[in-house]
Amino acid sequence: MNCNIAVIKGDGIGPEVVGEAMKVLDKVAEKYGHTFNYDQLLMGGCSIDVHGIPLTDEAIERAKAADAVLLGSIGGNTSTSPWYKLPPDKRPEAGLLKIRKALNLFANLRPALLYPQLKGACPLKEEIAERGFDMMIMRELTGGLYFGARETKEVDGVMTAVDTLTYNENEIRRIAIKGFDIAMKRRKKVTSVDKANVLDSSRLWRKIVEEVARDYPEVTYEHMLVDNCAMQLVKDPAQFDVVLTENMFGDILSDEASMITGSIGMLASASLNETKFGMYEPSGGSAPDIAGQNKANPIATILSAAMMLRFTFDLDKEAEAIEKAIIQVLDENYRTIDILSDGKQLVSCSEMGDLIAERV
Repeated sequence: MNCNIAVIKGDGIGPEVVGEAMKVLDKVAEKYGHTFNYDQLLMGGCSIDVHGIPLTDEAIERAKAADAVLLGSIGGNTSTSPWYKLPPDKRPEAGLLKIRKALNLFANLRPALLYPQLKGACPLKEEIAERGFDMMIMRELTGGLYFGARETKEVDGVMTAVDTLTYNENEIRRIAIKGFDIAMKRRKKVTSVDKANVLDSSRLWRKIVEEVARDYPEVTYEHMLVDNCAMQLVKDPAQFDVVLTENMFGDILSDEASMITGSIGMLASASLNETKFGMYEPSGGSAPDIAGQNKANPIATILSAAMMLRFTFDLDKEAEAIEKAIIQVLDENYRTIDILSDGKQLVSCSEMGDLIAERV
């Protein structure tokens, strides 16, 4: 297969971790007979330094022309970076919001997987951590409360703020289809999370999800109220496969799910549009304090590349080869500094990339 990938290394540790992901992808290409063509773009602080803005129109067009985008980290230290003295629409993160909108990336995927080798870092009870968990939070990314009409004004002498939560059936249907499609690649279970006992938007959400579910007879599904889901995530996370939910609920639940894994540095993410196009990035930040020191953990970015192979290119076998290579490296007790514990062998960012590539 010939795959065209727009690569945005970004700021901070971004160039280091993306470089290791590309190293692993090149090994996949060599082993399985694919060709990965990389078009390297600037976004974030590095684009500000060169072009004066966080994302150029040319970069957007080149990203649109690709099959997928592999992204590193954007931004710097908020207290010391000169970028944060700029107006909000000129700061690094403005580029990230702009490209999401330009590419219509409405479906956010955040896997939360507890690796058995790292279960000691899980903050849950030992008997819960022993069972492990492997879930995918599927969050609608461009609608709901965060994008609804809002205003703050004085009403009868009292300052009043209004945020509007709006979803239409098309927005719900397209994220539900993505959720069920991804469940078909996993364990074929969807938990749709809403607040249908209170919100009209949630009642519509539930209705549309049930309609979509009819087209996926192999997938079992259930509805769960968001407050119950928050409790179940810390009580019995092993029950979840794909968690499908709206924007604000997904924002909160995905952060909770990432925390119980014990290490955000191990977590990939993806944002997809209505086609198979997606932007794939690690969940962590740019970590400017360790940038350029070869200390960063590249595993989250390498796992993001594996997600790209699975969800954009349908290369499930190749994605699984990367995931198995990571497990093998962890089994062999190699660790970057962020996941280091007693009795394990410390390796650098580039050494971790080498080890994973060798085992693909």
